[in-house]
Amino acid sequence: RIVKDIFSQLPVVVSHHLFINNQWQDAVSGKTFPTINPATGEVICQVAEADEADVDKAVKAAHNAFRLGSPWRRMDASHRGLLLNRLADAIERDSTYLAELETLDNGKPYAVAYTVDLPNVVKCLRYYAGWADKWEGKTIPIDGDYFCYTRHEPIGVCGQIIPWNFPLLMQAWKLGPALATGNTVVMKVAEQTPLTALYVASLIKEVGFPEGVVNILPGMGPSAGAAIAKHMDVDKVAFTGSTEVGHLIQQASGSSNLKKVTLELGGKSPNIILSDANMEDAVEQSHFALFFNQGQCCCAGSRTYVQADIYDEFVERSVERAKRRVVGNPFDLKTEQGPQVDQEQFNKILGYISSGKREGAKLMCGGGVAADRGYFIQPTVFGDVQDNMTIAREEIFGPVMQILKFKSLEEVVTRANDTKYGLAAAVFTKDIDKANYVSNGLRAGTVWINCYDVFGAQAPFGGYKASGNGRELGEYGLDNYTEVKTVTIKVPQKNS
Repeated sequence: RIVKDIFSQLPVVVSHHLFINNQWQDAVSGKTFPTINPATGEVICQVAEADEADVDKAVKAAHNAFRLGSPWRRMDASHRGLLLNRLADAIERDSTYLAELETLDNGKPYAVAYTVDLPNVVKCLRYYAGWADKWEGKTIPIDGDYFCYTRHEPIGVCGQIIPWNFPLLMQAWKLGPALATGNTVVMKVAEQTPLTALYVASLIKEVGFPEGVVNILPGMGPSAGAAIAKHMDVDKVAFTGSTEVGHLIQQASGSSNLKKVTLELGGKSPNIILSDANMEDAVEQSHFALFFNQGQCCCAGSRTYVQADIYDEFVERSVERAKRRVVGNPFDLKTEQGPQVDQEQFNKILGYISSGKREGAKLMCGGGVAADRGYFIQPTVFGDVQDNMTIAREEIFGPVMQILKFKSLEEVVTRANDTKYGLAAAVFTKDIDKANYVSNGLRAGTVWINCYDVFGAQAPFGGYKASGNGRELGEYGLDNYTEVKTVTIKVPQKNS
């Protein structure tokens, strides 16, 4: 295994092909694409580019692995759990290398990749390993001389399309429940960040998953992703990414085989600071809520509503905190903020900053490029933001904080809900009655009280409205990978 000083050299890439049927393969077309180091703008390596022909191959492999009587279908549920635990062990063993590779390909600080992403990947896989032999049906007392029960059966071939902001973590969120419940997987990984997912593929083979159970394809959304979404032999698709692409996937399901769809999409999450909140804590948590992961979080607290009587102090302290944020080399352990993932995101975020200035928001700090190479953007804070401004309506997905003023609880709940999104929200207050009032009134799948971005594999996550449908994580996450079958047997005589 690769163990070395992270500052001496960049990690060696060992996997850059398609992973189909437990084999490394070139794309049918022979095409490759470059994956870029966002800290420098330089090419890391060329990666095989899957398209429709490769998706067909992968779906055939997954379909064959799911056939009745296959090694995977005959495997004991407890053994599926054992394989997931072995995969978690292998990831934990190689976590230093995987964190380096994540930082190289994605740009997130190594300290974050190693202490946040990797442990949560391992916890997620172990959590679902535990569920593998505990996902039980019921016996049902229907009328008449019948014995009736339900079975929780796997759906079949699951297409999974994951994003670039948390490549390893999103892979685990998808693989865990799908494999625990006995499905097979064709996963399309983001073209910006394919490298860690492909290394995990090598571990999937190493720990003993049968051929065809997991297939991993780097490729583009409009070709490989679209091919999965419309494929007639894919039984379910799970997607994490933009709301725009979520619409396309839902449409592809409707025009193909009505495959089941779960979507975890965008957000414009309100973070509400009441005047009785602990000021120091609220400032730090709100900073974290927006700037964590370079602002590239679907659930980022990207509309910070602050009660009028503490507004000025909160803005002043938030600006001071943003100015102290350390932006730089993501392999430096002091770095809090690395580069944005690619040139496209970099340009998009700078465009939103221009729009904020143009529409009259007050630029309090930042607003520009933070380095002479790579995709670094200064931590940026806007004050005097109005609800109708573009930066208050659209998902920026970058290190740009919007601070808005409110007076009453009723007003702020109404304004917070005035969005097409409903992924997450937060409220900071010492008053339990106010916390309950606000959290009950907010239309969002997750509400944090006096904290932000607190996740556990046990706790479901997903959105209201255009932030998606279905839930990931927790027991609820198993529902999306299960068909419920009712079996009714005629019996000679029912006793009770």
